[in-house]
Amino acid sequence: MEICQTERLKIRRVEESDSAFILKLLNEEAFIKNITDKNVRSHQDAIHYLRDGPISDYTEFGFGQYIVSLKDSDIPIGMCGFLKRDVLEYHDLGYAFLHEFWSKGYAREASVAVLNDGHKNHGLNIVVALTSLDNRGSNNLLKKLGFSLKGRNEMNGKTCNLYEYSFM
Repeated sequence: MEICQTERLKIRRVEESDSAFILKLLNEEAFIKNITDKNVRSHQDAIHYLRDGPISDYTEFGFGQYIVSLKDSDIPIGMCGFLKRDVLEYHDLGYAFLHEFWSKGYAREASVAVLNDGHKNHGLNIVVALTSLDNRGSNNLLKKLGFSLKGRNEMNGKTCNLYEYSFM
């Protein structure tokens, strides 16, 4: 199900048929370093990850993480959307893109679209985001998006920067 489009991107709900892409994305070195090792090593692991994560979130919240693909070719390049973590009061903007698609403005473009959809269609007025302390790209992107640094938080055994964005 398509959520929205931007000038260059399509953003849609994940499906079990995305397992090959998810397997590739979650095993990229940068994903493991900057986010965490999800221990997804097979297509079956990827299907379980999708069912227990994004697909489950759609049922519980009506939204979640989405596949981001190139509009002209429909090639998936990343994920962007919201997670609800027990340790955080608000939904968390999360994104991850294949390394070959970094520094092209796709994460910013997708994040703006997803934030606007979350506010307009799901009533999200405050959103948070976590980044590794040394992930300069993500820290800079969140600032460009209008997030403000609120402090630090522990996630997956690592100290992270905690950002907040408010539509109010």
